Amino acid sequence: MSISVTVLAGGVGGARLAHGFALALPDGGAPSGGGGLTCVVNVGDDTERHGLHVSPDLDTVMYTLAGLNDEERGWGLTGESYTTLAQLERLGEDTWFTLGDKDLATHVVRTARLRDGQPLSAATGSLAASLGVRARLLPVTDDRVRTRVSTPSGTLDFQEYFVRRQHADAVLDLTYEGIGTSGPAPGVLDAVGGTDLLVVAPSNPFLSVEPVLTVPGVRDAVRASRARRVAVSPIVGGRALKGPAAQILETLGHEVSALGVARLYTDVVDVMVIDTADAALTAPIEDLGFEVLVTDTVMGGPDGRARLARELLAAVGPRT
Repeated sequence: MSISVTVLAGGVGGARLAHGFALALPDGGAPSGGGGLTCVVNVGDDTERHGLHVSPDLDTVMYTLAGLNDEERGWGLTGESYTTLAQLERLGEDTWFTLGDKDLATHVVRTARLRDGQPLSAATGSLAASLGVRARLLPVTDDRVRTRVSTPSGTLDFQEYFVRRQHADAVLDLTYEGIGTSGPAPGVLDAVGGTDLLVVAPSNPFLSVEPVLTVPGVRDAVRASRARRVAVSPIVGGRALKGPAAQILETLGHEVSALGVARLYTDVVDVMVIDTADAALTAPIEDLGFEVLVTDTVMGGPDGRARLARELLAAVGPRT
């Protein structure tokens, strides 16, 4: 029986679990016979650099699914060079946002297609296909949404906070500029409502997941979905494996634990997946109304990603 999986994703954790499902599902997750993999990805971290439209979360997922990402850094392309960036700096451009030569080609092509009138979803689909990605890759919206971060130093653009300042500032609040007038990209609501297994990836709940759920219509579609709805905690043993999820949980007044993450997802998820290091939290998470799956959630390389994806498919499966 073919199984359809939809992953709500962003960042390195989301990309790695999406890759796991692409490895675990037939034909790389290509849509076939009602099955396959769809990734619905955050665009709140999109930015414009050197006149180009950059979609960091989409590209991290795309490069990871294509097997082209830099595994050591978790983002960007393997085997990169930086000749263009060095020349931009020589010409007086601000180059704190690192763009490699091969990565720049992606942004040049995307920007040209957007200027020709293609929506972001169409441009993303053609880019992914060119790189050999067989799963379906969708931005959550074709509209312009930008995450703004309120800090003691003022409100920062997301990339200013995350890259230039290395997410060192305390996060006091988050807003998603433009999200109230945005709408789901074509295929997003069908992917959420019509899938067998809906997975909230171990992405940052505030920087990657919330700007997906907050696009009008998406959270309602998740709530109404007949799928088995699963979330994998990005917090293991009270720490984030990567990025500022733990710091943001703390500064926004949430418990820094898998239980704290579970409390954020009570209205959209049936099953919480937590690491074996957090097994003691099983009962309090169950008290919130969740089923709980305890397993090794630290994915590591491709084998670990595929192992976790297969465990999710076997343990929770599609709703019957």
